Amino acid sequence: MQFSFKNISSQQIQTIRQQMLKFAVLQLRDEDLAEDVVQEALTKAYQHADSFRGAAALKTWFFAILKNQIIDLLNYRRRTVTVSEVYDGDEDEDPNVFFDQTGHWDRNSFLPTAWQEPSEQVYKKEFWVIFEACLEHLPAQQARVFMMREYFEMKSEQICQECDLSTSNLHVLLYRARLQLQACLTRNWFDNKK
Repeated sequence: MQFSFKNISSQQIQTIRQQMLKFAVLQLRDEDLAEDVVQEALTKAYQHADSFRGAAALKTWFFAILKNQIIDLLNYRRRTVTVSEVYDGDEDEDPNVFFDQTGHWDRNSFLPTAWQEPSEQVYKKEFWVIFEACLEHLPAQQARVFMMREYFEMKSEQICQECDLSTSNLHVLLYRARLQLQACLTRNWFDNKK
């Protein structure tokens, strides 16, 4: 079955659009620019609607397009603005269960193997709803740099340039974000599953 925008309501599109806009504003810190990026992402989705096969949720597909638009914009801005590189070596952070030794979100090490089973998809969706709620409760700057690092997979140097941060300040923000996410997930997910 081929996807068509005719198959979804304008309310569904509007709801997803508002979520995309909120995400884009957090990342770009400019409502007008965020509006442009979201509009461009929706335009690309419309133009390439025939490539949507329904393997992922519609919202996931829209957000994948938005993610690529934001990365392209950040890369473009980085190439067109001369900013000195900021890097002072490896970070020394205390490891915890959610992050690997390099400080990146370790998506696979804590996922239960049962999530591979179709019957456990509801369990997985519940986790990501709680994770998203925990992320939304972070201070805006912490959430922004965390998403740049873990979702956009940007390097520290790129994030420092984009956010006008020193490397040590970035590492402090990431460390605090990780601690708060760990505490929130422990309180709202893992403790409730015992």
